[in-house]
Amino acid sequence: MGREDQTWMSEFILLGLSSCWEPQVSLFVLFLAMYLMTVLRDFLIILLIRLDSRLNTPMYVFLSILSFVDICYINSTVPQMLIHFLSAQKSIPFYSCVLQLFISLAMSSPELFLLEAMAYDRCVAVCRPLHYAVIMHGGLCLGLAAGCLLAGFTNSLMQTIIFQLPLCHKVVHHFACEMLAVLRLTCVDISFNKVMVAISGFLVMMLTCFLVLFSYGRIVAAILCLHSAQGRHKASGTCASHLIVVSMCFGTAIFTYLRPMAGSSAEQEKMVTLFYAVVTPMLNPLIYSLRNKEVMSTSRRVLGKLSDKG
Repeated sequence: MGREDQTWMSEFILLGLSSCWEPQVSLFVLFLAMYLMTVLRDFLIILLIRLDSRLNTPMYVFLSILSFVDICYINSTVPQMLIHFLSAQKSIPFYSCVLQLFISLAMSSPELFLLEAMAYDRCVAVCRPLHYAVIMHGGLCLGLAAGCLLAGFTNSLMQTIIFQLPLCHKVVHHFACEMLAVLRLTCVDISFNKVMVAISGFLVMMLTCFLVLFSYGRIVAAILCLHSAQGRHKASGTCASHLIVVSMCFGTAIFTYLRPMAGSSAEQEKMVTLFYAVVTPMLNPLIYSLRNKEVMSTSRRVLGKLSDKG
């Protein structure tokens, strides 16, 4: 099949999560509630961080960018999935599929990089508290944030070239235009593409995961050296919630992209992608910030001011 057949394929069919009507209605209600909860929470976090100058620290700057990334990521896949829950024809135009894959990859990679930047920030705060303000200055924070986003877009651009391959099929065994699902539509040897996926996965996930674990390893060592029980409790409590998010993000990403394609099924990939695309963004603000005393204190102050004006 030649290149001209690819341009003829103007749309794809997404099989989604279920083909039965009743489960799809229930799934629509469930995922709509999760989607709205995630978007509203992330917008609230960004708003609170911008309104309170006391939250203009590197940790909260990274957190606000992470919330923005989560909003973009969940909007790349979930609205289309919600529409398909109530549609008989689950089609998506070719260029919409390309855009969906590009944005989802461009937003998922920076999330992993941001987790590493946040781990480094906590490492400096715990291990070198007296030099924290000097090390984590504004220029470094902006550079790390810009580097995270640039690396994500570069990785996404490299991965979306799979649409240049000739495609023999139009039915995608997924609820979104996910990379491994799209690769299965090609009618040529994709050994090189598998190698590229493995290399990209190793560089983006394994290397970043190693740096995160290295940072938290140093944090644990520093906590064990603290003589104050209160200090140990405060430092370990701050890092515990971060490690939960790290485990969820890296665990699902590694499970999806670093397994041999022959050993994975479409149904497994759907469930893992669903967790990564919907559940993780929903839990991130809850774990990272809504359990944080400073963020909760800020939200109460803002709500108090609004009630006084009312």
